[in-house]
Amino acid sequence: MSKPIYVLGTGLSHDGSSCLLKDGELIVAIEKERISRKKHDGQNDFLSVRYCLEAAGITLEDVSLVVQAANFEKDEIMKHSYQGARFFPQNCTIPFVSISHHLAHAYSAIGTCPFDEFNLLVVDGCGSFYFQCDDLAGTSVPADVQLVNLLEKDSFYHYEGGLLTPIFKDFSAFGGANSTEHNNTPTTKHSIGGVYSVFSNYIFCNLDDVGKLMGLAPFGDRTKYNDEIFDLREGRVFVKDEALKVLSQPSSGYEDFKARFSYFADLAAWVQKEVERAVLYVVNHRQSLASSTRLCYAGGVALNAVANARILRETSVQELYMEPAAADNGLAIGCAYYGWLEVLKGARKLHSGSTYLGRTYTENEIVAALDEVIATHPELKNKCTKETDIAQKTAQLLSEGKVIGWYQRGAEFGPRALGNRSILADGRIKGVRAFVNRDVKMREDFRPFAPSVIAEDVHEYFEYGYDSPYMILVDKIRDRYKEEYGEVVHVDGSARVQTVTQSSNPLFYNLLNHFKQLTGSSILLNTSFNKKGMPIVETPTEALALFYTSKLDAVVIGDWLLVK
Repeated sequence: MSKPIYVLGTGLSHDGSSCLLKDGELIVAIEKERISRKKHDGQNDFLSVRYCLEAAGITLEDVSLVVQAANFEKDEIMKHSYQGARFFPQNCTIPFVSISHHLAHAYSAIGTCPFDEFNLLVVDGCGSFYFQCDDLAGTSVPADVQLVNLLEKDSFYHYEGGLLTPIFKDFSAFGGANSTEHNNTPTTKHSIGGVYSVFSNYIFCNLDDVGKLMGLAPFGDRTKYNDEIFDLREGRVFVKDEALKVLSQPSSGYEDFKARFSYFADLAAWVQKEVERAVLYVVNHRQSLASSTRLCYAGGVALNAVANARILRETSVQELYMEPAAADNGLAIGCAYYGWLEVLKGARKLHSGSTYLGRTYTENEIVAALDEVIATHPELKNKCTKETDIAQKTAQLLSEGKVIGWYQRGAEFGPRALGNRSILADGRIKGVRAFVNRDVKMREDFRPFAPSVIAEDVHEYFEYGYDSPYMILVDKIRDRYKEEYGEVVHVDGSARVQTVTQSSNPLFYNLLNHFKQLTGSSILLNTSFNKKGMPIVETPTEALALFYTSKLDAVVIGDWLLVK
């Protein structure tokens, strides 16, 4: 039997991560924040590399190739040191390859998508410098682009017959919208993602809270601000600094945000409207350059679930695949696939579609964590049981109105909890959204929750019935269900749906089925197993700590049930 070929991919940007391919198949991946417990942690990859090797049961000597990508550095990255000591010794003999930022995003989609032929779009806040790009051959770059110190902002390709063909790339100078001092962001000046970061910083005092803008926007008036933020011409996106001069009264913190909620909600509605307009423009222009009706999509902007749904409804795209870890956490996956496909010339193997790429903790590790929490809190001793049918028992508790932490096998890779690291509740219970936001998640009360639904029933509840396994498409609840499921749809009737199949997650699917048998409902409220400012829990110990310090009614870990 031949020795397996392992390719290690590692991302050294913000939202850092590492992963391993074994003979071309993705076997483990982890985001650094899950280990360090610091949101959006990145750069140095010591922890994530060590995690992947330990999870696979191998050492560095078993690795055939390391491929890496960062944001502003490339060939100067040292094997043994990057923002601190790396896991690789200075005399490491493993071949290292560094690739440019958008190319890594592109290969994250190539490696994980279900298509053989497709167009591919990358849109984010900021990629590599022009002189660092590995994907310029044959591509069209706008004639007026000055090539000194410009960085990627979007890239478009066609993939067919195992060949990636660059078609169009756009670049911009560094620096966010410069109309006022607080608008400066570490992105390209004329990027869609950069503008979203400007508004995130202005409203939430944090560049990384862009996801909250989608949740805030439906509370705002889309007609309040009508100036165009983006100048869209010749297939390109330009930011109008003049339009952003209205951003003169930034939030000073959460109390100020609450006091001026309507003002900030109107701004969120404005930028969301403009981002959607810009995304649709870019997609329509790029699609006109290549004939495929299939589009793969990566880069941080691809997480905008509202814009994604409009791509399907309002462009020539008939089949759309968003890389589930579309932001910089997906760079590691792209690096690994580039190494396997382009450096080692391995055969492309169809990915299973699974995002459950974290390590599975053993029964002994689970029992040890339970023993520790019971020793500290002896009142829980008689409230811990091992169930023979954990899905049925959990469905029963949910039908009784309990809010439950649900922890199973390997963690999801990416920003969404998809049934392995989830907090679950019956989405028909009035007030459950406020309770989970306030007493479990301890976060802002405007934040919505997502419905997880049995895939076969999605058309029953939702207008478009998208196949949405990764929770990055927004649908509309049917009118007859809007009141009943008001806790898991937004104020405008929209919902970021997860469709669950037997093959994608058998245990979570069985839980939904048991819940349907008990209640007639195929939908559960599903949110990530964490609280505000905390990465999603990785270990059983972290899950139990959040259970005990919040108002969760119960926690399920494997077949074990612990109730308060």
